[in-house]
Amino acid sequence: MRVLVAPDKFAGTLTAVEAAEAIAAGWRRRAPDDELDLAPMADGGPGFVDVLHAALGGRLDVATVRGPLGEPVPATVLRVGDTAYVESAQACGLHLTGGERAEEASTFGVGELVRAAIGSGATTVVVGLGGSGTNDGGAGLLAALGAQADRPLDAGVAGLAGVTEVRLPSPGASLVLASDVDIPLTGLFGATKTFGPQKGLGEDRIAEVDGWLEGFADATNRRTSLDKGAGAAGGLGFALLCLGARREPGIRLVADAVRLAERARRADLVITGEGAFDFSSRSGKVPYGVAEVAAEALRPCVAIAGQVLVGAREMRALGVESAYSLVELVGEERAFADPAGALADVAARVARTWSRPV
Repeated sequence: MRVLVAPDKFAGTLTAVEAAEAIAAGWRRRAPDDELDLAPMADGGPGFVDVLHAALGGRLDVATVRGPLGEPVPATVLRVGDTAYVESAQACGLHLTGGERAEEASTFGVGELVRAAIGSGATTVVVGLGGSGTNDGGAGLLAALGAQADRPLDAGVAGLAGVTEVRLPSPGASLVLASDVDIPLTGLFGATKTFGPQKGLGEDRIAEVDGWLEGFADATNRRTSLDKGAGAAGGLGFALLCLGARREPGIRLVADAVRLAERARRADLVITGEGAFDFSSRSGKVPYGVAEVAAEALRPCVAIAGQVLVGAREMRALGVESAYSLVELVGEERAFADPAGALADVAARVARTWSRPV
């Protein structure tokens, strides 16, 4: 039996590569004769560059950029031919802010990464968006690329209060934003209202912060602020769209890079997974994207997740035949204390149900 193992990261515990290896280790304990094909996945958020490097090869260039709160942080640029790939979370990720000081946090370092990629000779720069701790509408990125304004663009969203004029730079390369989020920049379904609380914005601050981004949109491009993906990564999507970037769902970009459809057609079963499998997975997340590819290949897809927060009907609506929860099967304490071991144990249980002789 041939099994394609294509999980996302298990946020806070395992990278996508580690998750795929743990699933494979557990599966082999139960079904050692099965042929396993490991295809770690990402949707544009943390792990984006590592997954693409594993799939595409290329050269990793190390850079030190300004972190979201001003501290220097290490990051990498992946060069594959004339194309460079960068991961915004490396420069402005939630893990760098700890969910605090969201009004001050800046995306300047992401702009430095894009600048470094262009400086290396790349003619196309793909920016993976996701997992950000910032909410500045991408103003910091614009500043790093040479934008000028009547308010500081590199001081977080708070610095945008009162902005009336922004002069956009010419990036000097084709830009692509890889994102799993299709929300606009502002409003009831915008970046601040949807993701601000998880970045540390209190409910009492949502309206004012969203107002600052409204003013920023008026000073740059109001129409673009309404486009799908403008609200991705706290508005980084908006800044990139203002610079003429093309939007591509991150899961689709990675799926194409790793030849997921071709590999699914060769498999008898597809396994995916992530930290929390819930109905938001429909919004471009890895399990839904992998399940779509499996369905197109007429192959069953099952999911293993830290937590499964959907019922059987919703699960099947997402294209997943069965979903298995680490927390339910091995307990919350072990799931977090030994995530690789717990994932391997659950994978072995799944193999007992799904593995069969060819």
